[in-house]
Amino acid sequence: MKHVTITEPAILVRIAKLYVPKMSPQALYEATRGVWRIGDRRESVHFAIAVAEGVVREVYMVGTWYVAGTTLYHTRPGSAVQIPGRWEFVGKLADDKLRSRYLGQSVAHYFRKGASNPITYVNV
Repeated sequence: MKHVTITEPAILVRIAKLYVPKMSPQALYEATRGVWRIGDRRESVHFAIAVAEGVVREVYMVGTWYVAGTTLYHTRPGSAVQIPGRWEFVGKLADDKLRSRYLGQSVAHYFRKGASNPITYVNV
């Protein structure tokens, strides 16, 4: 599998605990958008890239960041997203050109072996 280089200001979001092959697009979006312990650099991020097993599963354009649990989820219970000190974003699918560049490509090289943080900043 080809390693891809991310060129946009983005976060890579490892969603291993919530990822299930063939999950619905909405469940994938909701697994990616929250709820994260993430610092002020989040405001410089334009894209959030869902990653499972080192592979890009989807690419979202980040709209606005909110305190976790303050926006509506349809596939996750409120108790799972209302966590103090965490954040979530509301966004939409990135354009098809950007998505086609990254979907299905490996980004495993961005994660240090043994690193447990699910968020990795790229170009921020």
